[in-house]
Amino acid sequence: MKQPNRHKMDLLFEISWEVCNKVGGIYTVLSTKADSLKRIYKDNLIFIGPDVWSADRKSPYFIEDNSVLSEWKLQSKLPYGLSVKVGRWDIPSRPFAVLVDFKSLYERKNEIYTLMWDNFRVDSLHAYGDYDEACMFGIASAIVLQDIVKWANPATTDKVIAHFDEWTVGMGLLYIRLNMPKVATVFTTHATSIGRSICGNNKLLYEYLPGYFGDQMAEELNMQSKHSLEKAAAHYADAFTTVSDVTAAECSQLLEKTPDVVTPNGFDDKFVPVGSDYSNARKSARNTLLKVASALIGHEIDSKALLIATSGRNEFRNKGLDSFLDTLNVLNNRKCELQRDIIAFVLVPSWINGPRDDLFQAICDKKTVSSENKFITHSLIQPCDDAVNNRIYQLGLDDVTSSKVKVIYVPSYLNGNDGIFNKSYYDLLPGFDITAFPSYYEPWGYTPLESIAFGIPTITTNLSGFGQWILSNFVNGIESCGVKVINRSDLNYTQVVETMADTIINFSKFSYQKLSAIRRKSITTSKSASWNMFIDFYKKAYDIATDKSSSR
Repeated sequence: MKQPNRHKMDLLFEISWEVCNKVGGIYTVLSTKADSLKRIYKDNLIFIGPDVWSADRKSPYFIEDNSVLSEWKLQSKLPYGLSVKVGRWDIPSRPFAVLVDFKSLYERKNEIYTLMWDNFRVDSLHAYGDYDEACMFGIASAIVLQDIVKWANPATTDKVIAHFDEWTVGMGLLYIRLNMPKVATVFTTHATSIGRSICGNNKLLYEYLPGYFGDQMAEELNMQSKHSLEKAAAHYADAFTTVSDVTAAECSQLLEKTPDVVTPNGFDDKFVPVGSDYSNARKSARNTLLKVASALIGHEIDSKALLIATSGRNEFRNKGLDSFLDTLNVLNNRKCELQRDIIAFVLVPSWINGPRDDLFQAICDKKTVSSENKFITHSLIQPCDDAVNNRIYQLGLDDVTSSKVKVIYVPSYLNGNDGIFNKSYYDLLPGFDITAFPSYYEPWGYTPLESIAFGIPTITTNLSGFGQWILSNFVNGIESCGVKVINRSDLNYTQVVETMADTIINFSKFSYQKLSAIRRKSITTSKSASWNMFIDFYKKAYDIATDKSSSR
C-alpha cells in the first residue's frame, strides 16, 4: 500500500517584514530558501510581506500580477479597510507573494493590544519605535492568511502551515492561534530581541547568561513589549525554531523556551558567477574598488594591495566593528611585517545625506579629492554620533597618507545606485582578497557564508552560529577550509584583535597559487551549507507543527 506523502502541503505561508522588502539578513534567508521550498511545495507556497511602497516608489523586488490568486482576490472582502497587492517575488523561483497595506489598522490598535493582553499577556503598554508598525502588519497578514484559507475551502485544506519570522510578526501568529487553531504555526527567532539588547548595551551576555532572567532584563532595558511578544509567540507556536545552537541556548534562558528544531541558514549560490564569468566579475569589482580608493586616498593604489572588507548591520560592538578597526590599528603598528599595503573597506550603512559630490567628480575626472577627508565615501548626517567614524579618528586611521593600512568607510547600502560604486554588494564582493566578521553577537552569520560562496576566504568567531558550524564540520583555518574561526569570549578582546592581525599578516604573504587554492576551498566549504543540505530541518519543524495542530 502506498504511504501518504508526509510533506504534501495544502498551503504553506511564510510571513515576514522582509518579504519583497530588503532591509536586513532575513531577506537573504527567505529569498534564497524560497527555491528549495518551491521545489517541494510548488505554488502551494505563498509569501506575505508589507506593502510599504507607493505609486512613485514601487518595490524593486515585487512583480505585480493580478492573475496570481485572482479568484481569491476577486471575491475577497477584507475587513478594516485592508488592501493587498498580489504577484510574485522577483527572485529566481518567482514564488507567489501578497503585499499587505496595513495602515488602516492603526485606528484599531488599542483594541488589538487589549486582545493580545487578555489572551496572551503581551505587554504593549511600553511600546515605542517600530513596535506599532510591526504589530499592525503582523495582524493584517494574519487576517489575509485567514481569508485565503477560508477561500481555499477549509474542508479540503487539512494541512496548512503558517510560518512567522521574528517578533515583528509574532502578533500575527497569536491571532491565528486564537482564530484558526487548526492552522499549524511555526515561529522562528533569528535573534532574540532581549539578547541583542543586552549586547548592544555593552553588558556581558555569555559569562552571565545562566543568571539572566529575560523578563527582568526586558524591564531594565525598556524592552518589555518586544520581549513579551517574542516570548508569547515562542510559547504558543506549534513549532519553535532558531538558527543556531548559540541562539538556542539564549532562547532557553531568556525566553524560557527551548527551540524544537535548530534550522541553520543555508545559501543558494545560483547567482554566484563561475568560470570566466567569475574571473570577469572579480576583475571588474577589483577595478572599481581600486578606482574609488585611489580617487579618495589621493594616489594610485598598487594593484597588488590586499583588499579586505567587513560588512553587515551597523551594530558597532555586536558585529565586531570595534575589533575590526582596532585590528587595523594593530596592523599599522606592525607595518614592518606587511609586504604590501592593506586597503580595508568598512561596508556598513549609516545615516547619510548621500554620496560625496567631490569624490564622484574626482572619479569621473580620474583625479583625487582635494579635501582632507580621505577615508569616507558618503556624507554622514551626524558624524559626531557615528561610532565607526569616531573610532577611525580616535585611532588616527583617518591619516591615510602615511599609513600602510588605509581604511575606507562606506556608510551606504550597496544596492547598485549608491552614487559612488554603483555596484551591488554581491557585485563588489568578488573583488576582495579576504573578509573579516569578528562578531560578538551573531546568531548565524550570513556575511561570512556569502563571502566563501563567492570564493573569498573569511575570518569569523565561535560566537556566531556559522563559526560553530564550521568548527563542527571542518578543520579550522584559512588554508584548510577558507574560514578562520577565532575563539571569542566576554573577556578576551585583546587576544581576538591580535589573532585577527596575525591571520591577516600571514594571509598577505601567501603566493598567488596558494590564494587560488584557498578560494577554491572556500567555495567547496560553502556548498556544504546550501539549502539543499539544510531544508530538511524545516521539514522536521513543519512535521512537528502539523502533528501538534492536528490534535486540536
